[in-house]
Amino acid sequence: MTTLIVIAKECLPGKVKTRLHPPLSLEQAAELAAASLHDTLAAVAGLPATRRVLAFDGVVAPAAAAGYDIVPQVTGGLDERLGAIFDGCTEPAVLIGMDTPQVSAAVLAPLFEAWPDDVDAWFGPAADGGFWALALRHPDGDLLRGVPMSESFTGAHQLARLRAAGLRVRMLPTLTDVDHIEDALQVAALAPTGRFAATLAGFGAALSEVRR
Repeated sequence: MTTLIVIAKECLPGKVKTRLHPPLSLEQAAELAAASLHDTLAAVAGLPATRRVLAFDGVVAPAAAAGYDIVPQVTGGLDERLGAIFDGCTEPAVLIGMDTPQVSAAVLAPLFEAWPDDVDAWFGPAADGGFWALALRHPDGDLLRGVPMSESFTGAHQLARLRAAGLRVRMLPTLTDVDHIEDALQVAALAPTGRFAATLAGFGAALSEVRR
């Protein structure tokens, strides 16, 4: 009995992945974000979640989220939004973002099986110092509220918060999330058959200077 949560924004130009501009246009950045979300949802489609939640900041949810409960994000900082998402869960919950389209079902599969008795949480660090996944046996938003988000030390702070609360944490692999164009190129190389990689490849002219 495990809930899967994907946190996402509506992929509108100027609202998502703005740090990819330049070299990408705002429209291209939004298109790439949509491809990233699509690949993320596709990667987790086969996992045996008992409930699927799209914690959504936007109006029009992607077609790939059919079958998800669409839950609007609350107002406030990211720590408050994440906290509210976990507070809405009544069973073990796994939260991932939309910025790691290279994620695979195999990496997440153990979280949807019986958890070892000595594991209260799973933590997926991101290469930039944040985190791409967090799973809690007993969801509690207070474990996230007050953690400074979008900083190079966010992941370390969040992990320390979990351990200070007495949780026994199992680590997931470190993944690169897509913030800058160099991240996008690296991630596309890791997952060359996905929509993300194909979309990025279609922006060849915009990427010519970056690849030199």
